[in-house]
Amino acid sequence: MTGARALVTAAAGSTVADLVDARARMHPARVALRAGSVRRTYGELVDRTRRLATVLADAGVRRGDRVALLAENRLEYLEVVLAALRLGAAVATQGTRASAAELTGCLDLVAPRLTLCSPRQREAHADVLADRPETVWELGEDLDRAVDRAVPRPGGADAEPEDVAVIIYTSGTTGAPKGACVSHRAEIARAMATRAELGVSGEGTFVAWSPLHHMGALDNSLSTLVSGGTVVVVDGFAVDELVDLVETEPLGWLLVMPGTVGRLVAALRERGARPAGVRLCGVMPDLVRPAEIAELTTLLGAPYANTFGATETGCPPCSADTVPIGVEPTALPKRQSAFCEVRLVDPEGRDVPDGTPGELCMRGPTLFSGYWDDEAATAADFRDGWFHLGDVLVRHADGTLSFVDRVKYMIKSGGENVYPAEIERTLLRLPGVLEAGVVRRPDPQWGEVPVAFVVHERDDASAEDLLAACRDRLPHHKAPREIRFLASSAMPRNTSGKVVRRELERLLTAPADERTVR
Repeated sequence: MTGARALVTAAAGSTVADLVDARARMHPARVALRAGSVRRTYGELVDRTRRLATVLADAGVRRGDRVALLAENRLEYLEVVLAALRLGAAVATQGTRASAAELTGCLDLVAPRLTLCSPRQREAHADVLADRPETVWELGEDLDRAVDRAVPRPGGADAEPEDVAVIIYTSGTTGAPKGACVSHRAEIARAMATRAELGVSGEGTFVAWSPLHHMGALDNSLSTLVSGGTVVVVDGFAVDELVDLVETEPLGWLLVMPGTVGRLVAALRERGARPAGVRLCGVMPDLVRPAEIAELTTLLGAPYANTFGATETGCPPCSADTVPIGVEPTALPKRQSAFCEVRLVDPEGRDVPDGTPGELCMRGPTLFSGYWDDEAATAADFRDGWFHLGDVLVRHADGTLSFVDRVKYMIKSGGENVYPAEIERTLLRLPGVLEAGVVRRPDPQWGEVPVAFVVHERDDASAEDLLAACRDRLPHHKAPREIRFLASSAMPRNTSGKVVRRELERLLTAPADERTVR
């Protein structure tokens, strides 16, 4: 590419690190990152990440390489990400809860030039990290001293917009992890879409408490930094610290994952908290009790984000709506994002009419760039030039869309399709039901039947009463055949709050001494 066209292309070539640098030039003294008593202004953040980029480059990291990052939430996490992005390298974010086999598989998949880990994670995964072929560094004082001695790397980022910025592992609730490649272009588009559609101020504070190795915290942290806001890093769901921040910080979007809403509501009530100002709260309302949505929005004085997106898509395709303050929703129709196109198709790829469930397909600038080193999966999911999410939705006459369930987890009962999510939503609307997960069980007469696992607020709750309530509200083939009670700590969820159905299926046949009941 030469001449004017090349100049035009170069002028459109902003990257994540370039936009953070622009913010530092505008307000170098503004706080960019905070963790506990440690603060980094934008000026300090840019200087430190330029120095860290020099250290990484001296270790051989180049454009197109992968840097693996294994750490709990800590301030250095985002510094490593920005430093690697300056070099055009991709950061592969490793799950801290991974088994030895899973971690080995994830690292082998991306073949990193360098792996950085926190002291805590190095100790927890010593058996894996000791045998790695790449260099393994530990975050901490030695690396800090090397950064302090390094010369800041000059100039803009070596990356281009379509270069991979981060690799986030995803497998939904089943299957082996795949590395979703999210480009600089996609991260910037996600920041723009979130702010435009959900009204989140660019200069607000974002609390990164959910794992930074997943989309929720990482996307929103990068979005906040390119927008000039402050990211407060918290290591996990530290409910007292979160309530402190609610009372003292003007928050943009307070992410509250399914499974944590009730605990935050209880803590806010106990404290009698008076929020300093929250623009938006919550995520994935389909997985939360409607009563808890109403309670949380009332206590925070903020609407609940009626989201439907994915690691591969960002907040689009269907997150352009909120649940109003104090409302206990009876339905959660989604509004399509203005920043994408959407189709609903049948198994043969044909568009379905309104009112008919179909698989959600999307295209738009927030989309990821495929799965790392997995051409077959990428080609399959991007067939026909549209990304197929693997989720079934139905479009209504007014243009809104409602989530039905995952394509890949359906119960076939007596020849009828049964979507577990419909049963779960029914259970979550019953008094006393705190959590619910539905799986299939083989049945000699019907082929498969649904079985529900329930967390209930009462120890003496009756399974028969819940079954009767379901039979009143659902067709016979959709009503669960059995209710099993679990303690809240035993309901298997991933870090995004989704029920891990394969773990519930295992409980169907597990010996009694392996089950944790209420």
